[in-house]
Amino acid sequence: MPPITQAIQTLNHGGVIAYPTEAVYGLGCRADDQAAVEKVCALKQRPVEQGVIVLIRDLEQLGDWIVPLSDEQRERLSETWPGPVTWLIPVSEHCPKWLCGRHRSLAVRQSAHPLCHELCQALDTPLVSTSANRSGESPALSAAEARAMFADQVDLIIDAPLGDAARPSSIRDLLSGNRLR
Repeated sequence: MPPITQAIQTLNHGGVIAYPTEAVYGLGCRADDQAAVEKVCALKQRPVEQGVIVLIRDLEQLGDWIVPLSDEQRERLSETWPGPVTWLIPVSEHCPKWLCGRHRSLAVRQSAHPLCHELCQALDTPLVSTSANRSGESPALSAAEARAMFADQVDLIIDAPLGDAARPSSIRDLLSGNRLR
């Protein structure tokens, strides 16, 4: 079975995967699966209240989780997507707290990594994307490192190359345009 097919089946059955992104390996699950998101946070040893990053195929995939965006805001996003820029987008009252945590925004990226793009195209919900590491440790840079960190704690580890970014995505605020990381 092709890795992408296996990944989609795993995700659609509540599983957690480790997969390559632009710069590091990520841990991921369906964004609409609270138990899976909580498992990802537990693996990272980080509180759900911190929120997570989600990868999307397009803004419409976020549904009513975010507030309506202006043309200027949509233009700002399109200038950096797809690519290694995560934007903090204001949420509506419909955004699950297990995604945005204590924040009033959701961290969102449209990835240029081919595997991430393919996963997002195949899913009907955003994909959680947080670095594959425990809080305070360096992120995994290969399938072997992800396996060493999480062994049988994740349901699937996809062995594929990282993208060509030198470091994890920058994080910017959509309302102000300010770079936060």
